[in-house]
Amino acid sequence: MKKGFIIYFLIAILPGYACHAQENLPADKNATRETVQLFRNLKKLSQKGYLFGHQDDLAYGVEWRYKENRSDVLESAGDYPGIYGWDLGGIEKGDVNLDGVPFKKMKQFIRQGYERGGVITISWHLASPFGAPAGAWDTTKGSVASVNPGGSNHVLYKEWLDRVAGFLSSLKGSKGEMIPVLFRPFHEHTGGWFWWGKTHCTPFEYQTLWRFTYYYLTEEKKLHNLLWVYNTGGEFNNAEEFLERYPGDDKCDALSFDTYQYGDPAKEDWFAVQTKTKLNIIGKIAEEKNKLFALAETGYEAIPYPEWWTKTLVDAIGENKIAWVLVWRNHGLMADTRKMHYYAPYHGQVSEADFRKFYELERTFFEKDAKKENLYQ
Repeated sequence: MKKGFIIYFLIAILPGYACHAQENLPADKNATRETVQLFRNLKKLSQKGYLFGHQDDLAYGVEWRYKENRSDVLESAGDYPGIYGWDLGGIEKGDVNLDGVPFKKMKQFIRQGYERGGVITISWHLASPFGAPAGAWDTTKGSVASVNPGGSNHVLYKEWLDRVAGFLSSLKGSKGEMIPVLFRPFHEHTGGWFWWGKTHCTPFEYQTLWRFTYYYLTEEKKLHNLLWVYNTGGEFNNAEEFLERYPGDDKCDALSFDTYQYGDPAKEDWFAVQTKTKLNIIGKIAEEKNKLFALAETGYEAIPYPEWWTKTLVDAIGENKIAWVLVWRNHGLMADTRKMHYYAPYHGQVSEADFRKFYELERTFFEKDAKKENLYQ
């Protein structure tokens, strides 16, 4: 075995579970000052409330795209979201992401949100390493093993990471500082719909994928502006199941899961009950490990229940001290299904008035609140 691989194996693959556990620092010991402060301040903020986030908020909304300073959240609540979600899917081969957002524009939107005091989180619906048209939703077994060290697609995967690193390293504030990012790769891995999902790879293969990615971006590409977010779906019932594929405390900064409302919340409370139960589980783990925790993706498509924000989502979060909650994107009318696809209200939408009440709650933090908190100082 080559010396370089042995060193890599020791650094990147073998799990570690005690890094900075009592120091209130990110996993990356070389994290930038702004990234360290964001980690610490999100911890403090979570004792008072949580940031509200929205995916692709500045890029488009219901019946509009790329209009300067527009935001469906702004137009319904009177303020921008406190956290902005973006996705790097498509960066493997092109200049536009899987939802049609040019990365050049995304960079501009990220800087705008950051300069106003908001927080940035980025997911990555990465392509199929075997080139399947289904992309991230390809379920070919062996995909994870193929991109891991020694796999047939490992070189290809490093090329993808080079493109990711190029984008992330270009995110800079007005003073030239690196913009901190809550990075959420390989999300919802407890499900079976993505090629890195539970039914398509072993726990060790998933952990290896995560730890190599962390190692390559932080040690090889010198990216020290990332806080790493471990993310499952709702397919867990206890701490052991949630942590089955956990990559280790030394490669993770935040714990989270995704869940969506289905059915009519006026008739059934399963969403609120299940969400609160699972957040309780994650919260205890986060406290033990000194990590942030969050509801990283949620929402109710088209929000037909007028009081979903204050009577369902607030109840679902309960007293859990999450750092943020993010609802998915406002695409509008879907061409293929002819259904409306959005998760935040727009001006005139049936839940707008209740969303305004949600905005005014003491524990919900939007962008103006985030700015007052000086999260990067």
